[in-house]
Amino acid sequence: MGFLDRLRASQSAGMSDWKMLDSIKQLDEIDALSKEKTVVIFKHSTTCGISAGAKNRLESDWPKLEGDIAFYYLDLLSYRPISNEIASRYGVRHESPQIIVINNGNAVHDSSHHRISVGDLNSAIA
Repeated sequence: MGFLDRLRASQSAGMSDWKMLDSIKQLDEIDALSKEKTVVIFKHSTTCGISAGAKNRLESDWPKLEGDIAFYYLDLLSYRPISNEIASRYGVRHESPQIIVINNGNAVHDSSHHRISVGDLNSAIA
């Protein structure tokens, strides 16, 4: 099963707001959307085992996620300039893997590596 097939499968498993982040212009969309609902950006290195583990934890526990959330996925290897813009715009240090929670155009939480979990997200958005 290829990456896009796995992404589609994860969407059908409950990640209905999952969107690929592949343009810096989308950060303006994220800022606007974050005024209506919580936005989470997941930054993922597709060749890193720790990053794959974090992604798997999120996907397996997705049904436990609380609230109305828009979830964006950034492939760091393909779109590193977007990651750099995220760090600059939201004032967060670049890490990988990393989740960043955006509300009202501001980063209100970020975590990385083994701290990434649905429980962590639930605590951040509560």
